[in-house]
Amino acid sequence: MKPDQIRQMSREERIRRLNELRLELIKLRMQARVGTLTNTARIRNIKRDIARILTIMREEELGISRKK
Repeated sequence: MKPDQIRQMSREERIRRLNELRLELIKLRMQARVGTLTNTARIRNIKRDIARILTIMREEELGISRKK
């Protein structure tokens, strides 16, 4: 997920997507422990997406704007 896509979302959409990603991360971690995980890079990508969403939400709280 790209930062521009996240910035276009509403706050509610971001929160919903954040919760979905966290649930998916939990499921993938369980699969990794059991040994049924096929795509290990997915864990890293989800963690990065979570961090991006949290960063953009924090930027908005502080009133920081990113200009291109």
